[in-house]
Amino acid sequence: MKIGYIRISTAEQNIARQEVLMKALEVDNVFIDRMSGKNTNRPELQKMMNFVREGDTVIVESISRFARNTKDLLDLVEKLTEKNVEFVSKKEAIDTTTPTGKFMLTIFGAVAELEREYILQRQREGIAIAKENGVYKGRKPIERPEFNSIVSLWRKGEITAVEAMRRLDMKPSTFYRKVK
Repeated sequence: MKIGYIRISTAEQNIARQEVLMKALEVDNVFIDRMSGKNTNRPELQKMMNFVREGDTVIVESISRFARNTKDLLDLVEKLTEKNVEFVSKKEAIDTTTPTGKFMLTIFGAVAELEREYILQRQREGIAIAKENGVYKGRKPIERPEFNSIVSLWRKGEITAVEAMRRLDMKPSTFYRKVK
C-alpha cells in the first residue's frame, strides 16, 4: 500500500501542491499535519507510523516535510525499516530500498537541518534589528478585563486558585506570575 504524508507549517500555506503529487503517484492513504515539523510530536505523523504495515511504502514530497533534523529523519526511517516499510522522498529522489538511497537520505537530512538552522538564524537576526529600530516589541499580552476582579475574589478566599485560573483561562505559571 502507498501511504502519503503531507505537512505544512502554517495556516497560510497550502497543501495543494503536495496533494497533486500524491494523486499522481496513486497514493492509497494520506496523512496531513498542519503544524511545525520541528519535532516528531505530530498527531497525523504518529497515526501514520502506527498505521503502516510490512510491505507498505511511505511517500513524501520532500524530506523537509517529513523531518526537520537529521536525527528525527533517521529515527523515523529506522522505525519504518523495522516494520519493513519503504521510504520515498520524491524531491530528493530517495528510495531506502537501496544502499545509495540510505546514504543520500543521511546527506539530504543533514542539508535540510542546516537549512532550518539558517532560517532560524536569519529570523533571530531580523528580530534583533527590528528591536534595535523599535519596530519589534514582541507578542502583545492578552488583555483580560476581569483579571483584577477575579484575583480579588481569590485573595479574599471566595474562590480557589484553580477556579480563578479556569475563569481567566490561564495556566498556573502565568496566573502566579501575574498575581505577584
